[in-house]
Amino acid sequence: METLDIIVISVYFLMILYIGLYYSRKKDNTSEYFLANRNLGWFVVGASLFASNIGSEHLVGLAESGFKKGLIESQFEILAAFMLLILGWLFVPFYKKSGVLTMPEFLERRFSSSARMYLSILSIFAYVITKISVTIFAGAIVFETLIGIDFWLGALIVVVVTGLYTILGGLKAVVYTDTLQMFVLIGGSILITVFGLNEIGGWQSMVETSRDSAMSLWRSASDTEYPWTAILFGAPILGIWYWCTDQFIVQRALAARNISVARKATIFAAFLKLTPMFLFVVPGMIAYTYSQTNLEFAEQIGDGAATLPVMVQTLLPAGLRGLVAAGILSALMSSLSSVFNSCSTLITLDIYKKFKPDISEKKLVRIGQLSTFFLVGIGILWIPFQETLSSGGLFQYIQGIQAYLSPPIAAAFLLGLFIKRINSSGVMSAFYLGAILGLSRLIMEVFAVDNIFTQIHFLHFALFLFLLTSFVMIVVSMLTPPPKYDKIKDLVYSSEIFNSNEVNYQKKIDLILTVVVIVLVFIIWFKFI
Repeated sequence: METLDIIVISVYFLMILYIGLYYSRKKDNTSEYFLANRNLGWFVVGASLFASNIGSEHLVGLAESGFKKGLIESQFEILAAFMLLILGWLFVPFYKKSGVLTMPEFLERRFSSSARMYLSILSIFAYVITKISVTIFAGAIVFETLIGIDFWLGALIVVVVTGLYTILGGLKAVVYTDTLQMFVLIGGSILITVFGLNEIGGWQSMVETSRDSAMSLWRSASDTEYPWTAILFGAPILGIWYWCTDQFIVQRALAARNISVARKATIFAAFLKLTPMFLFVVPGMIAYTYSQTNLEFAEQIGDGAATLPVMVQTLLPAGLRGLVAAGILSALMSSLSSVFNSCSTLITLDIYKKFKPDISEKKLVRIGQLSTFFLVGIGILWIPFQETLSSGGLFQYIQGIQAYLSPPIAAAFLLGLFIKRINSSGVMSAFYLGAILGLSRLIMEVFAVDNIFTQIHFLHFALFLFLLTSFVMIVVSMLTPPPKYDKIKDLVYSSEIFNSNEVNYQKKIDLILTVVVIVLVFIIWFKFI
């Protein structure tokens, strides 16, 4: 990179640190530090929902996917729009009415402290082993390719800077930096798409030279990678878990000032989630077309893992190259900061406070900051293991973690909201069974055990696990004493939950916008059938 590019990136980093320092003032209570005092507007919450989800591994992975497979993995982004609408219309009213700070706390109120502890430990484990480590690894690749900084030094710099502004500012710093990073991220992606299309001769040239079925979002039921049955029935289960029950995402919705604002934020984020197909996947397809006529470019990309950074390095002029690099790094920092904050929230409120319930609010915030330091340290220590893990297919391993561990959690939240008879015994039985089956499948894959159990597509397995644990949850609940309904009346479905003081026309506008999102999804599906 040239001097101008380095200057652009440096200025960006300084802006991020300034925001962290600015919002580090007066964070002496848990509601303000972890949920920004529950007073954020729809725009910053929606932007944060989008930006925190799009990490550098997301950008690098989707570009690689576009290069190798075409549009198919865009389905996860498109389905996310539906999940965000479900979050805003169905789940947020329960969460906001209950006044909880974390998702495990919600499970404790609805079921038991055992359910809370199970979800807390599982979430922290999954965050550290997957989200933190993979994001650091992908970001280090970007640093090495674009800037020429040593892999480990680049990873160390980003982790430390991200951890610093997260520790200083809490959730408010995270969501406001997310808002800035959303603009940089989308702007940078538009630039690389426009420059790329111009280089290859336009959209039609890309279509004509693409691989077979690359322009299709739907594949046959016999497809080994993504059969339509897996996309339609399995992927939504992971979506419910990630977008509607995971602390990493829901924490932003809880920070909105009221239910109406939170719903507007999820609708805004749903619109944004329709863009990754064009901004993140299509550049990979552009790279494939360009590689057919440019052998040097094809050699640089290799197997496709370096598609995005090589495109930035090759196609963009100085200055713009630095801006797009800043966009990629912003995705890394946004995703990491969100995980750091969510993990520190779980450690502080769901674990530490359980053992020291009388601790002061100010000390709890300090514990949250210290736990972020701890997570930063774990992230750094985990880096040396990344090359070994990724050589064995880290991306598939992460998808497996989600498919193998999340279905029972999705079942607990869904059934717990709609069936008041579901109790702690049923939920914990399903959790334990799900953990045994999910970990068994994962261990078999690690040791390359080939049998019927491991040959099931991971999304089909997620569907199977969801249905089985739901069945166990219902049966065990019916065979054991019911919960005390007076204690859970505000945590199960009733029309009163959805009544609020908002003006009726506000809901009508939200409903119209929701319909627009759904129509756009179906247009995309039929356009790229």
